[in-house]
Amino acid sequence: MENISVKDGLAGGYCNSLTTYSRFLTREVKIGDIALGGNNPIRIQSMTTTDTMDTIGTVEQTIRMVESGSEYVRITAPSIKEAENLANIKKELRYRGYDVPLIADIHFTPNAAEMAARIVEKVRVNPGNYADKKKFENLEYTQAAYTAELERINKKFIPLIKICKEYGTAMRIGTNHGSLSDRIMSHYGDTPRGMVESAMEFIRMCEAENYFNLVISMKASNTQVMVQAYRLLVETMVKEGMNYPLHLGVTEAGDGEDGRIKSAVGIGTLLEDGLGDTIRVSLTEDPEFEAPVAKALADRYSSRRATPETGNQGFANAPEPETLNHEPQTYSPYSYSRRITEPVQHIGGHHHPVVMIDVSKENLKDPYFLNAVGYNYSAGLDKYNLADQACDLVFLGDNLPSFSFPGNLKQIYNYRTWLALRDKNNCHPLFTLDEFNDAAIKDEHLNFVEIDSSSFSHLSLHQLSNVVFILKTNANHGMAEQRALFVALQQKNIQTPVIIKRSYDSLAADNLMLYAATDLGALLTDGFGDGVWIDAEGQNLALLNATSFGILQATRTRISKTEYISCPSCGRTLFDLQETTQLIRSRTDHLKGLKIGIMGCIVNGPGEMADADYGYVGTGPDKITLYRGQEVVKKNVNTAFALDELIDIIKGDGNWIEKA
Repeated sequence: MENISVKDGLAGGYCNSLTTYSRFLTREVKIGDIALGGNNPIRIQSMTTTDTMDTIGTVEQTIRMVESGSEYVRITAPSIKEAENLANIKKELRYRGYDVPLIADIHFTPNAAEMAARIVEKVRVNPGNYADKKKFENLEYTQAAYTAELERINKKFIPLIKICKEYGTAMRIGTNHGSLSDRIMSHYGDTPRGMVESAMEFIRMCEAENYFNLVISMKASNTQVMVQAYRLLVETMVKEGMNYPLHLGVTEAGDGEDGRIKSAVGIGTLLEDGLGDTIRVSLTEDPEFEAPVAKALADRYSSRRATPETGNQGFANAPEPETLNHEPQTYSPYSYSRRITEPVQHIGGHHHPVVMIDVSKENLKDPYFLNAVGYNYSAGLDKYNLADQACDLVFLGDNLPSFSFPGNLKQIYNYRTWLALRDKNNCHPLFTLDEFNDAAIKDEHLNFVEIDSSSFSHLSLHQLSNVVFILKTNANHGMAEQRALFVALQQKNIQTPVIIKRSYDSLAADNLMLYAATDLGALLTDGFGDGVWIDAEGQNLALLNATSFGILQATRTRISKTEYISCPSCGRTLFDLQETTQLIRSRTDHLKGLKIGIMGCIVNGPGEMADADYGYVGTGPDKITLYRGQEVVKKNVNTAFALDELIDIIKGDGNWIEKA
């Protein structure tokens, strides 16, 4: 096979290294004049939302996307007529001076794929939809029957492979969680392993025809599933001598801050370990708003260079890479398992992760600043009302407030200041490790000990009573530093809870949100961390609080609000997704813990909603089908009544509460 270089194995199991930044080298694939993979930069792409038959509308939206940073543009081709019209779109773009490579998005229509492959630079096919019909049936196969099914799929798929070879067209094999075929579901279940095998079947068919112009993706709306699937894919590919480039994305991420944080958790976790060659951030917004977010994530790695992978040069006092990489009994990157800890005052153990905020620079004579962190003060009643996103601990350093704090908000002070407090009720000390070891007086219930992951000796780790570690870093590749210490704690069976502290200097609010979601989200996704502390001096308290809770929500480690699994829209969409999402949100955003899928068409319907509790899916002009999980409850409801009908279903299931 040409243009391929794969090691016998990966030191990190699914990546080059778990301790230093090292990008996984993939084969180069040319898509038009823009190469992907290899040593090329991480590429940015997005997808149009216009009707593909609207040539001028699609062209003008494509231009806006290119101007905002998209290097590739994907356009849906649900039938052969849309596939044919891609030629007109391409011609008009070239006439206007835009050479952006176009990608045709295909699901159920092989003939449309075969037409599009003659026109555009790349086609995307979904293995779960391309040759199989999904009826959510549990099927049983003998080995012979399973092999026969693969042969049937092969016959449907080979014509597209041959056309792509003839025309020099690239292909993305894009597996989506929830749109796995009944055959794969019956054999592997709705699992990351099933996602990987679904793609591998199509990759093997391509290689059998000596076709290697492939890009692979493993998308899911659940960030844990998405990350695990990509890791398994890389491990599986390398075992079979493959290194195809990876397209990263969290599908149905939603809109606003939630969509950005969720995307950063999934995409950023993989980028941190050197995986990913092109990314798309899927937001329920106009597509030109996607590329700047994707670019902000990718640019963080453009100047990051791998440090020499000899000894411990990634960071001080780290375990040797082989120690970190070969401890499956303590840390598995392929399945979620929260690190076992002994709880200390509702931190750790089975308790959800806590949120800690630094308020030491605030006006501590004015209780109203606590509104920003979820404690709404009423002067008339002289009491606080707690929001669903109320932080659990505040750090005051050496500064003392002149008013009484809420009774369930823990106050953390530097040790010497705490020591001088007359009333220590609900107040707890923060020590350095040396201070803690030397201290004659400690809090008998709860102490915090701050350790720096970049300089801490793992050899000195030991179990401490009534202690929660604050694990801090501001290093460029600090996530790996902190992960190494978590693994060392597991290896020594030290069950002390840990709050992850990440410090940032001079970051714009948008980048702070994305970077924190990447750095903290990567650790939480692997089950590490009993709390988060985003340290960014000068940033708005409300932003720090909302981002902290958003990261916990995106990693499914603490649910504090309704989750909306909404698709970003495309030419198949049958209603205004942005308007509808906002309408549904306005009436259901108080249903804490509920997951509602909002899908523009049947392609992104019950399968793509994956683990949503309820679904609102466009199934025809002015027609909505409502789901409970993946079960149809009401078909073809008029749009005007659909939201009321959905709320009635939620009420009937006993899951509705009235707004306060």
